[in-house]
Amino acid sequence: MAVKSKNIPAPDLVKAGRALLSVSDKTGIIDLARALSEQGIELVSTGGTAKAIADAGLPVKDVSSLTGFPEIMDGRVKTLHPGVHGGLLGIRDDAEHAEAMTAHNIEPIDIVVVNLYPFEETVASGADYANCVENIDIGGPAMIRASAKNHAYVTIVTDPADYDELTGQLSANGGKTTLELRKKLAAKAYGLTARYDASISRWFAEQTGDLLPVNFAIGGHKSEELRYGENPHQSAAFYHTAEKRPGVATAAQHQGKQLSYNNINDTDAAFELVSEFDPAERAAVAIIKHANPCGVATGDSLREAYEKAFACDTVSAFGGIVALNRELDAEAASEIVKIFTEVIIAPSVSAEASEIIAAKKNLRLLTTGGLADPSAPGLFVKTVSGGLLVQNRDNGRVTLDSLKTVTRRAPTEQELADLLFAFRVAKHVKSNAIVYVKDGATVGVGAGQMSRVDSSRIAARKAIDAAETAGAAEPTTRGSVVASDAFFPFADGLLSAVEAGATAVIQPGGSMRDDEVIAAADEAGIAMVFTGMRHFRH
Repeated sequence: MAVKSKNIPAPDLVKAGRALLSVSDKTGIIDLARALSEQGIELVSTGGTAKAIADAGLPVKDVSSLTGFPEIMDGRVKTLHPGVHGGLLGIRDDAEHAEAMTAHNIEPIDIVVVNLYPFEETVASGADYANCVENIDIGGPAMIRASAKNHAYVTIVTDPADYDELTGQLSANGGKTTLELRKKLAAKAYGLTARYDASISRWFAEQTGDLLPVNFAIGGHKSEELRYGENPHQSAAFYHTAEKRPGVATAAQHQGKQLSYNNINDTDAAFELVSEFDPAERAAVAIIKHANPCGVATGDSLREAYEKAFACDTVSAFGGIVALNRELDAEAASEIVKIFTEVIIAPSVSAEASEIIAAKKNLRLLTTGGLADPSAPGLFVKTVSGGLLVQNRDNGRVTLDSLKTVTRRAPTEQELADLLFAFRVAKHVKSNAIVYVKDGATVGVGAGQMSRVDSSRIAARKAIDAAETAGAAEPTTRGSVVASDAFFPFADGLLSAVEAGATAVIQPGGSMRDDEVIAAADEAGIAMVFTGMRHFRH
């Protein structure tokens, strides 16, 4: 049964007489304490915060003066007491509340400044289980939630970035805060505790192996407001989570304009794709447009890989995102800047390459410090009306040993290398996905079509266009291999690839008509392997 309100109207201006300060992050806390003290506001504090304020020569009372009880159990219990929470939750204009506060010698607390034990930072540092648990804050969230609930009278501040606004308002209003400010800070406070609890929930899920628990929580911290979303009429912001996976969220931006919503989405797609390729083996470059690769290649150098990737679709590459699996060097940078490029993302950048990129002031340059681990576990979350779809990240990887040759002709060694490359790229192409590859480079990509045959034809058509641009006698799909992200439901999709000139095929298999498709491959004299794993990407 819901609790009913007494409908006591909230006042606009509330005079602050007492403030409770208890912070883990002590940034700016002394300046704030001094400003509050100068307003005649009594300071009450706990533990290390009280000591820091006292050491600064400011008058401060220990919280035990409110509770009549010392901090116990290594500080686990210090503010969980009616002397504190009665002062936070008491409705000043409710006669019953006021009578209870008087009867129990509870003084009101008008301002609460709290931030929380660094749980996320503790986990990120690699701390053991016991230390992570010890850094789960209990008293802090309790005070934050109590203060935010009673924002009609209490101002709750959880972020040092809000200290100046608080002191400015107190100064302008004779030591009073406005209801508008208290509401705004209460909303921010509940967002903080929700995110904090979500981080703890996700961590516990990982510890127990229950990655899809009955109650699923997700939280993020807004790193920046974006100019707009996918389209100018949509508002958007970029939120960071506790995950420290190398990528666009954790990257350093060295130059260029603010990333847009679409830039972030496409850059993430580009970097996740290029991270599939081990830099110790070969250099790799992925060029992305509208979240789909328009060219991916490996080479002995980044420049060679870029030139091969660019040749796949020179038209779509204009205004694209370029991701590299090695440090961006001057040779590759010199090639990339020859056309308009939105973003370059790489693990690092050389000084010479940085100078070359600097000449293009609007070109965004991001470095991540490393590659994303394509085999690492993680979650993917998508919203639907009234719910969330949650699944494990697609970290499946097909290896040479997992391939099953199903045709009379087996692939050659070169075809096998290209087949694995093609299937790895297809994993990052919107379904239905068809990817043609030759000599470690995509030569045709068909993405996001309702029919797999259409995807195959589009990819082949792009290869013809690329050949005409390069002045080649025939499209590079001649003698290529082809990957399909899911099985061919009918032989027509495979026959379309044969018509384009593919000599070998990689696909998951598993169709009711596999025998029909295999027979068509044998009749055409091409090799085909099954992976047993599909890579739908919607």
